[in-house]
Amino acid sequence: MPIKVLIADDHSVVRKGILNLLEDEPDITIVGEASDGDEAIDLIPATLPDVLLLDITMPRMSGIEVTKEVSRLYPEVRILVFSMHNNPDYILNAVQNGAAGYLLKDTDQEEILRAVRTVAAGELYYPPNASSVIIRHLVVPKNNFRTSETSRGTSAISSIWNKVTPRENQILQCLTKGMSSKEIAERFDVSPHTVANQRASIIRKARVKNTAELVSIALRDQG
Repeated sequence: MPIKVLIADDHSVVRKGILNLLEDEPDITIVGEASDGDEAIDLIPATLPDVLLLDITMPRMSGIEVTKEVSRLYPEVRILVFSMHNNPDYILNAVQNGAAGYLLKDTDQEEILRAVRTVAAGELYYPPNASSVIIRHLVVPKNNFRTSETSRGTSAISSIWNKVTPRENQILQCLTKGMSSKEIAERFDVSPHTVANQRASIIRKARVKNTAELVSIALRDQG
């Protein structure tokens, strides 16, 4: 089945460029175009996209607001932010509201295609510029985290690292490094399906909704 992509950007030239880039790929189908956030949300029930390729700065409803709403209403839709902004606040807000990936608009064609296919497969896609921001801002220094936990009266046992099995710990370490299921499967000589099951188990134990949230709390708890 082709990957169904919905494009949301308020600039028609950008939408046309993305359309031209993706439409000749045999495994990708463009199911719609939206010129603002409200239109993007309205189109989802009618188009049922696998991936929403989403701009951040749009009229009526921003990309961050769309990300939050789509993650709540349509968790099966994978959101790939496509923005001109290399701003830590934008990147972190996108991650924390459920985006599966974040690309800058000067990204080359090969990486855009790789990102679309990666998030459609259920993985995260954050290139080095975004990953460095996420790690710097979401990894809480060890001492600060312990002080915060003590002030809330929460035991260290609440850390997700203390809830997983030894193999799940290895999987979680790989996820925090941005590795895909395929890469993890190759490292441990198991099937991607096995990795997916282990990841789902960790997500349940962490009581989060998706891998993005899991990585966020794992990085926070690490150390």
